Amino acid sequence: MRVDTYPLREAGPTELMSDEPTVFIVDDDEGARNSVRALVRSMGVEVETFSSAESFLEELDPASFGCLVTDVRMLGMSGIELQEKMVAEGVKLPVIIITAHAETALTVRAVKQGAVTVLEKPCRDYELYDAIRAALNQDVENRDKIREQLLFLEKLNTLSDQERVVMGLMVEGLANKVIARRINVSVRTVENRRQRIFEKTETDSLAKLIRMVIESDRS
Repeated sequence: MRVDTYPLREAGPTELMSDEPTVFIVDDDEGARNSVRALVRSMGVEVETFSSAESFLEELDPASFGCLVTDVRMLGMSGIELQEKMVAEGVKLPVIIITAHAETALTVRAVKQGAVTVLEKPCRDYELYDAIRAALNQDVENRDKIREQLLFLEKLNTLSDQERVVMGLMVEGLANKVIARRINVSVRTVENRRQRIFEKTETDSLAKLIRMVIESDRS
C-alpha cells in the first residue's frame, strides 16, 4: 500500500505500537513541531510529536511503522545522536533530518547512517511532503524485505544437513563436479540435492539463491 492511500487518523499518546504508519516528529521548537504536524495530518497519516529525543526513545516501540522527522540541534540529545542510537539499537525507522545549520560533514554523517535526506530550514512544504512520502514508502519496502528474509530463513530450516553443505558450496560458486569431489559423493547426488534445495527454498535460479543467502546473513 502506498502512503497516498492511508486514511486520516490522529494517533493518541498511547498508540505507538499501532501497525499503521506514524510520522514521529522530534523537535524542541514547539512552533516547528506544530508546523510539521499540520503537514503530516494533511497527508492522512498518524502523527506523534516529542519535545526531546529522550522522551521519544522512552515511548518508542522498536517495531513501529513509519518514519522520524527530527531537528539536529536540540537540548539534550541531538537529532544526529538520536539517529545513531536508533541504528545501534536496530530500529529501522527511516529518518529525515532538518537543520538550520547545514554543513557538509553533518550531511555526510547523517546519510552514512541511512538518513533519507537532510533538509535545510526553512524548507518548503512540498520538499518535506515529498521527503515524508519517500520515507514512508521506504519503510514499507524495508519491512517487505525483512518479511521475505524471515520466510527464507524458515525455508532454510527445512534443509537437511547434507543439503546445507551443498548449498554452502553452491553459494561459493563451485560447479557440481567440484562439489561432488569436495564432499566425496557422486555428481548425480549433488544434482539431486541441488534440486531439492531449489524446491525447498522456492528459488528458481542460483543467482536468487545467492542473493537471499547473502541478505539473510546480513539481517
